Parts: sequence; C-alpha cells; structure tokens
Amino acid sequence: MNSWNITSQLEELRGQGLWRDLRPLDEVDGMMVRSEGREWMNFSSNDYLGLAGSADLRSALEDGVAKHGAGSGASRLVCGTHKAHSALEEALADFKGTEAALCFSSGFAVSLGTIPALVGPGDTLILDKLCHASLVDGARLSGATVRVFPHNHLEKLERLLGTAEGRVLVVTESIFSMDGDASLLREIVELKTKHGAWLMVDEAHAVGVIGPHGRGLAAELGVEAQIELQMGTLSKAFGLSGGYVAASRPVIDLLINRARSFIYTTAPPPALAYAGLRALGWLGGSRGDSLRRRLRDNVRHLTSLLAKPDAPAAILPVILGQEDAAFQASQQLQHEGFFVPCIRYPTVGRGSARLRITLSASHSAGQVAALAEAMNKIKEATAATSSPR
Repeated sequence: MNSWNITSQLEELRGQGLWRDLRPLDEVDGMMVRSEGREWMNFSSNDYLGLAGSADLRSALEDGVAKHGAGSGASRLVCGTHKAHSALEEALADFKGTEAALCFSSGFAVSLGTIPALVGPGDTLILDKLCHASLVDGARLSGATVRVFPHNHLEKLERLLGTAEGRVLVVTESIFSMDGDASLLREIVELKTKHGAWLMVDEAHAVGVIGPHGRGLAAELGVEAQIELQMGTLSKAFGLSGGYVAASRPVIDLLINRARSFIYTTAPPPALAYAGLRALGWLGGSRGDSLRRRLRDNVRHLTSLLAKPDAPAAILPVILGQEDAAFQASQQLQHEGFFVPCIRYPTVGRGSARLRITLSASHSAGQVAALAEAMNKIKEATAATSSPR
C-alpha cells in the first residue's frame, strides 16, 4: 500500500480551510504592492520603519556588492567571514549592550543553532506558550526537557523553575509576533535570577520599534545586563534579512564552535552585512527616532479608529476565530484594495484565526484611515449577519 498519499493530505488542508499558496508580487513600492495588474495597500509587512524599499538602503546594498561581491563564497569557519560581518557583529553587540554578537543566515537559524548548543539531555527548557515556531523547534531539537507555561503566566513559570533540573534556560519573545503584546520581561528577569536560570529573549519585533534608540524592550525596561542571550533579526525594522544573537564573549565563542546552523551553512553575503551596518546606524540615530515617531502616530491613529487598545509595537491582531471567517475577511479586504493575509492554524491555535495587521512608518495617515474604514465595514457586516432575527 502506498502511504505517500499527498493528494489526500492536500484535500484535507483545503477542507479544513488551511490551504496556503504563494503569491508572487510584481513590484513593491513603499507600502503599495502590485501583481498581475492589481494594486493593494500593504498592511502585512514587517518592514516597520520602511527601510526595505528606501533609496538609501538600496544604495547601501549596491555599495556592499561593489565592495564585497554578490556572495560570501563559503561558510564562516572556512573562508566566508569578511570584515563586513565582523564590523556588523561588533556594532550589534554595542547596540545591545553585550560583549559580543554573532550573525546567522536567518532568525530561524539563530534559534535552531543557539538553543541546542547551550542545553541538552538532562537540562530544562521553559518556554512561553506563544513563542515563535523557530524557538519551539530549537527547543525540541536540543533534547532537553521542554516545559511550557501559559502566555505571560508568572505563577506557572515560577512553579516550573522550582522543579527544573540541570541547566535551565527560559525562552520568551519581547513583543509576540502574532498577538503583538509584550512579555512581562522585568518580572521574568526577576524570576529567572531568583532560581539561577538563564534567559533568552527574542527581540525580533521590538528592535527598531521601541526602547531608547530602538534598542528593544530589554533596553526600555533597563534589564539588558540581566539577560544572557538577546536574539533578533535583520529582516524586520532593518529592512534586510538575517539573524543575530548578542551575549557574553564566552557564549558567542561557544556558538561559533557548536551552533550547527552557523557552522554548516554558507555565510550570508557580506554585502548584506555592509548594508546592515548602515541600517543600524540609521535605526539607532535621529533618523530612527523620527521614523519611530511616525510609526507610533500610525499605531495610535489606527487603534483609535478601530476603537481598540493601544498596541505596544506595530502589530495589531484582529481575532475572528474560525479559519473560514478570517479567510473571507482577508479576501474582502483584498477586494477593497488592502493586502492583509489571514493567519491560521498551525501558526496560531485552532479557533484563533485572525487578520494580522502590521503598520509601518511609511504608511500615510490617509492609508491608515482607509484601512480602518474597510475594517469597520467588515465588522458591521459580520455583526449584521450574525445577529438574531
């Protein structure tokens, strides 16, 4: 009997409202995207500061290619480490207030390499239930005992810390990617310190967006020095791609020698590192401050128009529950000229399908108002069809 029945698996996905496909875009112009003759306002990108399509960052990447070529040529430990990589890592460490930093090909690669390099069988990993899939996969790959606490549930976290064995690593995000809320980071730092555990914080959706000079939630709360590992990405506020982890020098040296997703992959193009260094300079300076003010204005504008609580960063979920409802709302928005894909299981839990709206400093006030008007129309139509007759 042939057990490779791919067709039935695909049919099952369609039947559950979980079918996904790729949607190639012809052009991205600021917060506008175009494909097959149609145009939409993009409210799904993680390009929070609008740097990805900026002329300055394009120019920086072109300069990087001119100086360093298109590719790195090898893995970092063979001959793929260029001065551009080292310069970016030194700047990231300074930015995050740590002794050292290490760049990976992606944020996913950071999680898959870092966690198993630090803990293994006999150790304990404790994760917030809403941690990103990459953190969950890194935890599973490590072989350590994995424990999960309900989202931001400090009492459960403390109980798990009290029974944990071996080396103990707590893992959380600072701004959660699907819910857009903040972790109780100061309290988590206090608990892990009390129990002698280490803490790894994913600042992917916070860096560039919140904190002094965009340094993230840890800096905003003044707890950077008490966090053993701060990871992040270059693919969101930086407008590029890649990931990094910032930590003590011994930890970074250990990762260089043990993180398999770092050792056994071709190094990111040095041109990306060169452009990343430029982006970091803008992000941490007056230009970044100005962009963050514009982003913050857009967030407040949209939450006000939708009668929702203010969001701590740039992610605003609209939870609709069932997969079909979220898909239909996304399709309706697309028909109205807005690009807001729906998020469904397994990215989020069953029954919590949603629209995940993300805002950028590049959105105009008019675009934000237009989205709010379309969203409120959908809300009114949904209420009308679901009301008792």
